[in-house]
Amino acid sequence: MPHFSQLLSSLTDVARPRRLALLAVLAIAAFPSTADARIRGYDGVWNVTFATTRGNCSSGYSVPFTVAGSRVSSAGGGRVSGTVKRSGTVAVQVSVGASHARGGGRLAGVNGAGSWKGIISGDQCSGTWQATRS
Repeated sequence: MPHFSQLLSSLTDVARPRRLALLAVLAIAAFPSTADARIRGYDGVWNVTFATTRGNCSSGYSVPFTVAGSRVSSAGGGRVSGTVKRSGTVAVQVSVGASHARGGGRLAGVNGAGSWKGIISGDQCSGTWQATRS
């Protein structure tokens, strides 16, 4: 018949890998995944300047937006909603008063660029946008 200390030792040997596995799972859960980190790499306030290339709309107006995770929202200056993917691909809808536009493009580092189209002050227009993260 095995001694109590031998039995306890064998149980500890069995439990040790389980404890290590539990610690590994907890460590993984405590740190964001690479995908989350890449999405969060776009977090912050972005100042977007619009240029009109088609239509009778003014150019050079700016709308700030905020990126938090994969969501795009307004940072002031109208309603802004949209998404940004891990790759930096962004799709956004902006409305200010009766004017509204949709745009798409890409964010990379502290800059971004793309195109937009919409109805601004009753005129159908389209153009490009450039963004800089503050």
